[in-house]
Amino acid sequence: MKMKTNYLTYKTTIMKKVILTTALFLASVCTFAQQKNVKDAKSIIDGTNPDFAKAEQLINAALNDPATKNDPETWNVAGLIQKKINTKEMEKAYLKKPCDSLKLYNSILNMYQYFVKCDELAQVPNEKGKIKNKYRKDITTMLLADRPNLINGGIQSFNTGKNADALKFFGTYIDSATYPMLLSADLQKKDTILSQVSYYATLAANKVSDNAAVKKYAPLAFNDKENGKFAMQLLADTYKQEKDSVQFLKLIQDGIAKYPDNQYFFANLIDYYAVRNQNDKAMEFADQQLTKDPNNKLYVYVKAYLYHNMKQYDKAIPYYEKAIQLDPSYAEAYSNLGLVYLMKAQDLSDKLSTNVNSPNFKKDQESIKALYEKAKPNYEKARQLKPDSKDLWGQGLYRVYYYLKMGPQFEEMEKIIGVKQ
Repeated sequence: MKMKTNYLTYKTTIMKKVILTTALFLASVCTFAQQKNVKDAKSIIDGTNPDFAKAEQLINAALNDPATKNDPETWNVAGLIQKKINTKEMEKAYLKKPCDSLKLYNSILNMYQYFVKCDELAQVPNEKGKIKNKYRKDITTMLLADRPNLINGGIQSFNTGKNADALKFFGTYIDSATYPMLLSADLQKKDTILSQVSYYATLAANKVSDNAAVKKYAPLAFNDKENGKFAMQLLADTYKQEKDSVQFLKLIQDGIAKYPDNQYFFANLIDYYAVRNQNDKAMEFADQQLTKDPNNKLYVYVKAYLYHNMKQYDKAIPYYEKAIQLDPSYAEAYSNLGLVYLMKAQDLSDKLSTNVNSPNFKKDQESIKALYEKAKPNYEKARQLKPDSKDLWGQGLYRVYYYLKMGPQFEEMEKIIGVKQ
């Protein structure tokens, strides 16, 4: 019985060794096969007429196999394949032959992806704790040479409505300025269009509602002279959408400091206070701005708007009038001045007697009519200045023409604003 037990134990041990040996043999075979794929892919692209489809098939198998996916050489060859594809398409363009621009630009994007991974793996210390990265020098040269075409790829994608692809191109261009292998080029300081491309990336990110990307790239665009203020606006809109009032308030305050004449930041700050019933803070801020620049039409308009919002109509009127005086083409000021007169008329109507037998009835109605008559030319001027902006004058003129019994004009307004009969 004891002999049988020993025999079974011995047999089990032998089987385990056989299974282990077989597994090791198979793993060795698989590793060798994938390493061969990498070498074969390299040989194909080194040929005079490379079969890129075959090379990509071989390298993709190696990229996804545990035996070779952590080998920097695998990713290096993958990047070289994309470099050769790009070179072929560039040759066609140079010789004025049909060129696949999409393939050209995508090959650069793919090349960046593969070479970055190659460099990352090559930076891992060996068993002796040493780093022997034999790829970085060549990779750096190739990435820098083809980097400008990432912008072209982004522009083509953006112009054809492929905003997610545009974001990848622009984002890779920007991110590459901080890649370890490119730090020696000092791109963050020497790349003079980095902030401009950051604005393009912000636009693309906004188009696909990628808030994280907007928050990542917009601040990098703030120094762009032409588009910095728009990048700040897109970022502010993002914080507003996310209901991050702390960041939103900080950003619009920074925007006012940097772009004091920009209507977006000032108007949004006033609106921020108004929505929270903090009219005293809004008024204080408006007064501070008017002290600095008393003839700034926007600040004057906002002062009027605040009184308007506080239902202090008689105080609002002179400020709206001053805004118009400063800019006779200020359609919004004309519109709001008309609205103030209508609101005064409504308040007066609510207070006065509607009894036709009252001795003051006729006089009261004349007072109300006078306010409608004052509203009329302001709304009509707003219409003249901005005929396509019905929201500025449509409803106002509809009410004015109705009250003043101006039949033909009222009927016209009914059609314009779409009132159902």
